[in-house]
Amino acid sequence: MVSNAAKEVFILGLTRTGKAFRPSDWAERLAGVMSPFRPGGPQPGSHLGYSPWCVPSSIDNVKCVIVNRDLRDAEPMAWDFCINFARDNNLQVRETDGQGRPIA
Repeated sequence: MVSNAAKEVFILGLTRTGKAFRPSDWAERLAGVMSPFRPGGPQPGSHLGYSPWCVPSSIDNVKCVIVNRDLRDAEPMAWDFCINFARDNNLQVRETDGQGRPIA
């Protein structure tokens, strides 16, 4: 589903048919589940902030989660969880080069 050239994937809160994904806080929930997966592993209090590898954001007022490839390198099962979440919920996924530029 995601090419090896992708440095980041943007999981958008839109289904492939263009409908908004619910619940409205899905991005924060997904990023919250991924909070322990971070450089150096979980630390005391790390559950209070998002992992730099999985961050909620928005693009053109559409919620999204930005998942960095470093998550795949460090914790392949956590990466698979995020990608499978997108697939299972029929969400749009955009691949980028890590600088926000789409990969063709």
